[in-house]
Amino acid sequence: MSIYALLSQFGDRYVEALCTTYKLTLLSFVGAVLIGVIITIMRISPIRPLRAAVDFYIQIFRNIPGAALLILLVYALPYLNLVLSYYACVLIATTLIPSAFCSEYLMSGINAIERGQIEAARSLGMTFLQIVKNVILPQAVRSSVLPMTNLLVATMLTTALASQVPLNPTDLTGVVSYINTRAVGGVTAFVISALFYCGTAVVIGQLGNLIDRKVRILR
Repeated sequence: MSIYALLSQFGDRYVEALCTTYKLTLLSFVGAVLIGVIITIMRISPIRPLRAAVDFYIQIFRNIPGAALLILLVYALPYLNLVLSYYACVLIATTLIPSAFCSEYLMSGINAIERGQIEAARSLGMTFLQIVKNVILPQAVRSSVLPMTNLLVATMLTTALASQVPLNPTDLTGVVSYINTRAVGGVTAFVISALFYCGTAVVIGQLGNLIDRKVRILR
């Protein structure tokens, strides 16, 4: 079946799937950034047990496969009398994994900050949270725009996990299975989804480059 024929017959399904992918991506990315910022602050805090706990968190979610985490959420949690919807399980999986990478990117930005700035802030009597808010985080975020752009693209691709559970409406990957169970979409159905993924990634990359040029710290 040709691309035109597929879009004519299942165009509305692709639009729904694209909206689902975008919604999951946005919610997951915002959640990942919020969690990433919090655990990054914990990583640089003077409390050693706190640093050890978040380091363990990062090692777990940086290395666990997304499919494995989704299986644990869907099939293991009910044994603990905690049953979540498929949508919630996908959202949690696509948030926790990127949050670990978000913290790593922020730490790279923090490591680029000159130590003298921190010492100057301390000499002015600023508390730890004041230093983080006014000195560390603003510069770390500005230095991490391009890595965060890559993280957003990676988060979008991670939402393909939604195709592994009965989600309605499904995502861009899941819509391929929907089509192939009702028509002979074949490889063409995958090609259309891939084009949507690639087109979105290109747009995100261009916007990331634009933002980076505006906020980049010149050294």
